[in-house]
Amino acid sequence: MARRPEDLTESAMRAAERRFPELAAKAGRAAYKQAMAQTGAVVVATSKGQLVERKADGSVTVLKALPPDKRVKVGAVLKRVKQKAA
Repeated sequence: MARRPEDLTESAMRAAERRFPELAAKAGRAAYKQAMAQTGAVVVATSKGQLVERKADGSVTVLKALPPDKRVKVGAVLKRVKQKAA
């Protein structure tokens, strides 16, 4: 019979949850490096208010200038506005 893992205490759970941002950032960097290492890889990202395309050879192409950030209060609920068909 498989051994059941011990129940986590509240403090152990909180300690594990505090590591989520660190683990997410690490996974994101690893995925970026993997994508760039692949042959002919292209990554689309934002940089200095612009949408850019980065290629594995190091070249960068600006795709679009992005509008300034819109500040949103914490807890605000955003709703998608339906646009009329043209």
